[in-house]
Amino acid sequence: MRRTVFNEDHEAFRETIRDFIAAEVVPEYEEWREAGQVPRDFYKKLGELGIFGIEVPEEYGGAGETSFKFNAVITEELARAGVSFGGSSVHTALCLPYILKYGNEEQKRRWLPSFVSGDLMTAIAMTEPGTGSDLAGMKTTAKLSEDGTHYVLNGAKTFITGGVLADRVLVCARTAPATPEDRRGGISILVVDTTSEGYAVGRKLEKLGLKTSDTAELSFTDVKVPVEDLLGEEGKAFGYLAHNLPQERLGIAVSAYAQSAAAVEFAKAYVQDREVFGKSVASFQNTKFTLADCKAEVDAMQAVVDRALEAHDAGELTAADAASAKLFTTEHAAVVIDKCLQLHGGYGYMMEYPIARLYADTRVTRIYGGTSEVMRSIVAKSMGL
Repeated sequence: MRRTVFNEDHEAFRETIRDFIAAEVVPEYEEWREAGQVPRDFYKKLGELGIFGIEVPEEYGGAGETSFKFNAVITEELARAGVSFGGSSVHTALCLPYILKYGNEEQKRRWLPSFVSGDLMTAIAMTEPGTGSDLAGMKTTAKLSEDGTHYVLNGAKTFITGGVLADRVLVCARTAPATPEDRRGGISILVVDTTSEGYAVGRKLEKLGLKTSDTAELSFTDVKVPVEDLLGEEGKAFGYLAHNLPQERLGIAVSAYAQSAAAVEFAKAYVQDREVFGKSVASFQNTKFTLADCKAEVDAMQAVVDRALEAHDAGELTAADAASAKLFTTEHAAVVIDKCLQLHGGYGYMMEYPIARLYADTRVTRIYGGTSEVMRSIVAKSMGL
């Protein structure tokens, strides 16, 4: 079926991204995987290409686009090539919406031009060692100084993607204690300069997949954060986080679909080239039926993603819609990619093959952005259950 979610501008952009990936990413990717992160100067190349400024208003140096579909194109092309742009997706898909919606004019003029160019990279720190999905249980604190000029930040965060290379981190912290009546109140977002005294990057975490994304532990010991770096209103961050979750989960759904579609293409190419018992693996009925099943599942995922993309651009994507899309695509991606790896036989278990990297990378999509169990709870609640 003809896909209608993208227009000519999106497809022209796709060609640009595809050429860039082939020239600048694929030749270097194995080295990046071994290093566990992309080179810092690569982000400036993404800035020059305009990747970081797609949704930034023109007055701050961006393109002023409001559609999320350009981000979807990038995700699809990265999956197609079996590579990634490191931790930069957090910079644009997670951090930018907070700055655009809750940053004041002075903050936008101070941060966004460098954000667009890649000279200032951002990450967001929500998760703590003991909280996981229960953000209301966070222990990191930020106490206002007696003279009211700065906050004193103390605590620790973990699983922070982009945390090694970030120049500013949006840190969620308690500026007031939780109460029995409102566990979610009292949380604020501080945009912390990573060169601040007392700010420390701990271990760069060794993950199952997403090897080029620098994921770290962070700690804060009496870090002074100017009040000018408070994002939005004090104590309102839980609502801010909830507001951005539908887009975050849509991005994960797009990724799960794109990785599944790529897996089918990798498997198709492999079985057509590989011979066993004197004939191609593609000639066996089991192979044909397996890939047919996978194609049907990918078609269904695409339909869900495209509908969600249209709803998001129209401002109609609800939290339950996004949760449903994430749940469906990530759960089915696990099945599709596993079947495609199986068709590779022993070579599917080798990391030199992109199917093995996809298998490892996709596993986390059922965890981050809210686990599948949390997604089920959201969808069930929307059903009145």
